[in-house]
Amino acid sequence: MAKNSSSNQTNQTQDAFQAAVQKAAAPKAKDNIRISGLAGFISGILFIAVIVGVALMDGNVSDALIGVFVTIGSLVALYLLFALKIARQWEEAVVLRMGNFHGLRGPGLFWLIPIVDSTPVWIDHRVMVTPFNAEKTLTKDTVPVDVDAVLFWLVWDAKKAALEVEDYRATITWASQTALREIIGQMNLADILVGRAKMDADLQKIIDERTTPWGISVQSVEIRDVIIPQGLEDAMSQQAQAERERQSRVILGEAEMEIADSFAEASKAYINNPTALHLRAMNMLFEGLKDKGALVIVPSSAVDRMNLGGLSGLVSLAKNQIEER
Repeated sequence: MAKNSSSNQTNQTQDAFQAAVQKAAAPKAKDNIRISGLAGFISGILFIAVIVGVALMDGNVSDALIGVFVTIGSLVALYLLFALKIARQWEEAVVLRMGNFHGLRGPGLFWLIPIVDSTPVWIDHRVMVTPFNAEKTLTKDTVPVDVDAVLFWLVWDAKKAALEVEDYRATITWASQTALREIIGQMNLADILVGRAKMDADLQKIIDERTTPWGISVQSVEIRDVIIPQGLEDAMSQQAQAERERQSRVILGEAEMEIADSFAEASKAYINNPTALHLRAMNMLFEGLKDKGALVIVPSSAVDRMNLGGLSGLVSLAKNQIEER
């Protein structure tokens, strides 16, 4: 069951990673035909105005003049439809004029020259979250592991992100994965399991160095999960259990030593004081016989030395007399 669960988890992680890469690397629609709602609304009003004007001029104005009116009105509506752009608060549009970089526009309202200008890329300046992983990667001590991580990043230079790399989203995903494999190969399994903070910092540094020329800044990297082979996981569990048992035995032995030392210290008080030892024996016998059905085993040497047999007889006689009354 554990192996199946680990396998399923690995397969789900692989599917999620592949889906994220395919989504990032998928060809995008041409952004230069992106039409804003405001431009569409104004253009629609102009087209309606042209239609109404044609209806009013029909029969009152020559056909040539109507044709000129329709042509001019349609051109103005089409110009507004493709020239008026709106970039949202977190966006910047990269404007190319005749194929050359012309500038950045946004956020807010801006104008383009249709046909001459184009906006092939719209850069999102919000913090992005990209999951990535390394599958069956060997550690420094040759243990294959699967590591899942999450990358938080943002674009700080829209010009570099658009001009220096073809698809910055897919590129940062692959750069993160190769950096993760590189880090895993430099660390032992124990360091990976207990040193995630250091691993996060090293990953962030490496990925940030690679993506800075593209105008991308890495905010943080977090290791989500480290999956090791099931057989090694069972062996590590058994080792941990054996270590806990060893520690419990050590603690028990230390406790026995402390008890023995306490008895040794207590015995010193009775060495030169037989009366105290006799009273202590009487107290022990009384404590053992005061409950009904109690059984006390006393060494014969102690019985002879401290006359415990006579004492026990007196105690029993007293108890019988109390019960008869």
